[in-house]
Amino acid sequence: PSMAELSNDGTANPARSVPALIRPSASASGTVSAARRGPRLWSRSRAWLWEIMFLSGKRREINNRCRALALTITTAIRHHATLGTGAQAILDKLEYLIALAREQNFGRAAEVCGVTQPSFSAAIRALEEKMGVPLVIRRSRFQGFTPEGARVLEWARRITGDIHAMRDDVNSLKRGLNGLLRIAAIPTALATIAELTTPYRARHPLVRFSVLSCTSSEVLQRLHNQEIEAGITYLDNEPIGKARGIPLYEERYMLLTSAQAPLGERARVTWAEIGKIPLCLLTPDMQNRRIINRLLNNAGQIVEPTLESNSIVVLVSHVQTGRWACVMPEKLAQVFGLTAKLRAIPIVEPEEVRKVGLVVLERDPLSPLAAALIAEAARLRQKQ
Repeated sequence: PSMAELSNDGTANPARSVPALIRPSASASGTVSAARRGPRLWSRSRAWLWEIMFLSGKRREINNRCRALALTITTAIRHHATLGTGAQAILDKLEYLIALAREQNFGRAAEVCGVTQPSFSAAIRALEEKMGVPLVIRRSRFQGFTPEGARVLEWARRITGDIHAMRDDVNSLKRGLNGLLRIAAIPTALATIAELTTPYRARHPLVRFSVLSCTSSEVLQRLHNQEIEAGITYLDNEPIGKARGIPLYEERYMLLTSAQAPLGERARVTWAEIGKIPLCLLTPDMQNRRIINRLLNNAGQIVEPTLESNSIVVLVSHVQTGRWACVMPEKLAQVFGLTAKLRAIPIVEPEEVRKVGLVVLERDPLSPLAAALIAEAARLRQKQ
């Protein structure tokens, strides 16, 4: 709206900002006269405008209250070596909210947080009272978050993430980099993680590692829920959301088969050709499989694998029998090694290339563990 359409408090004045076309008018004619239609449209439009203004005001109020929570915690940290009782209680409630979003169940979330369900529910209600709005949709079971609850959840992740990162940063200044570095990776990238973790541990011997195999969507979900410090997934095939991507390598595809199997003697094969032989592939929930499906479909082939698995080991063990073949990323084929009985044949027409890399939360500053991993990824990239 223009300045003339704003009320004294700076919000839109519905009586001035609604277009003239939907104001009441008795001059027009039609199947339903404008004189009859106008008041209804005007009333509905005014209701929409008031609803938008109400939600905008609520959003500002939620943001202000969340900033107040963050200020309470940071002030406590500034004046005390550890969080005071009040600030720690607020932080605990925010952690509970994050656990509820992750578990989607009050009982499981309470168990994860190490408290009873009544205590957990009381803490969530206390947070709602402090914010002045309902955060959770409650019926017979957890139904999700209200719009205000979703906004508070975003703030909770941001606040708790910054607090944990700050603690790690201070501890690293005292004792050197230490703690648990949690990584989730798509199955086809698992074999490359050792190229990161091995030199990382040589530089930071006090750091421990946890590596999980996940689908690409699970990687992003765990990252967003702050269950991991970093993920490894595709960067340029499907959206990675509010995450920062750091390229590691380019993925090319090979036909992994025995020398005696169909196409086993070829120097290169096409996607149209491999669509005609018995294949074992990853399950459809894997992004690698969706890439392969698209390439085979574009080559005019119907994707009907004779075996599906979410385990690379299962696929390779079947290929080693000499009666199966699978499509494998070039780096992964190199890790398993090639014997006289097993061949990795480049797939062309087209020669598909996908970027695989680290994903971390887009925040500044990064946690010390994540920052050190990014530095290691940069060194690895320079060697290639």
